[in-house]
Amino acid sequence: MASLFGALRSSVGTRLLIAGTAGAAVVSTLQSGWIRDARAEEAPSAAALDPNEWRSFKVVSKDVITHNTSRLRFATPDPEQTSGLFVASCLLTRAPIGAKKEDGTQKFVIRPYTPTSAPDQKGHFDLVVKGYPDGKMSKHIVNLNVGDSLECKGPISKLPYKPNMKKNVGMIAGGTGITPMLQVASEILRNPEDMTEVSLVFGNVSEDDILLRKEIDEMEKKHKNFKVYYVVDKPTSFFWRGGKGYITEDTVRKHLPAPSDDNLILVCGPPPLMRAISGDKAEDKSQGELTGILKSLGFTSDQVYKF
Repeated sequence: MASLFGALRSSVGTRLLIAGTAGAAVVSTLQSGWIRDARAEEAPSAAALDPNEWRSFKVVSKDVITHNTSRLRFATPDPEQTSGLFVASCLLTRAPIGAKKEDGTQKFVIRPYTPTSAPDQKGHFDLVVKGYPDGKMSKHIVNLNVGDSLECKGPISKLPYKPNMKKNVGMIAGGTGITPMLQVASEILRNPEDMTEVSLVFGNVSEDDILLRKEIDEMEKKHKNFKVYYVVDKPTSFFWRGGKGYITEDTVRKHLPAPSDDNLILVCGPPPLMRAISGDKAEDKSQGELTGILKSLGFTSDQVYKF
């Protein structure tokens, strides 16, 4: 569901400048090959979203999170409606941006995003979006104001999650790649019958760039089965106790579960992070070959999921 990244060396321990859009969550073009499972096609009529129809949603509030990131709340037409999303799924957004086609019709830019609000939230859904200089849709969304509208459709199925499907779920996220991770983590943590242990390694450029840090820290305080380890490329505090500069094999080994069929590693971030950690998804949006640090540590493709 454009980047400010510099060149990334391929060796283990490569510096990961986590400032780009979430690679698996934001793609340059979207073809018709998105895979929906039966739940997406059978979304109840009461749901606000529809997987086959673009619908307009109005911005009802906007909060600035960082210098280039905002949380926008979109109202559903009926206050009793849910979005129709499930865990894990995303929605598509589109906007008429850029030059017109040869026939005079307007081109649309289409991008996927994962809401940060719970799928069963009634009356609204929230998108946390970081605006990048070259990000057409991200700039468009963060420049929306209360009263403006955005066209969306969905849900788009990602990883169907079931309680206790794994003993441990490890997560590696960069930048806005945190959004699908929070969707899964929140689903696990709010269910007292789900005993899954969740561990997150979250990389960003600096401490000020850590999206939703307050919410993440609160989750860790309230839930014994959730642990987070932050990695920043450029620490701004002398007292910074997290990782510095890069996500390495050692970072993954120390803070995430080991290779096992009982464990699952989720990865979402900008292309440089994906290439270094797991390899990116294939052009057809299938999972593609597992490479990078996770491959070197002995994980198999069945033990890793790329958002």
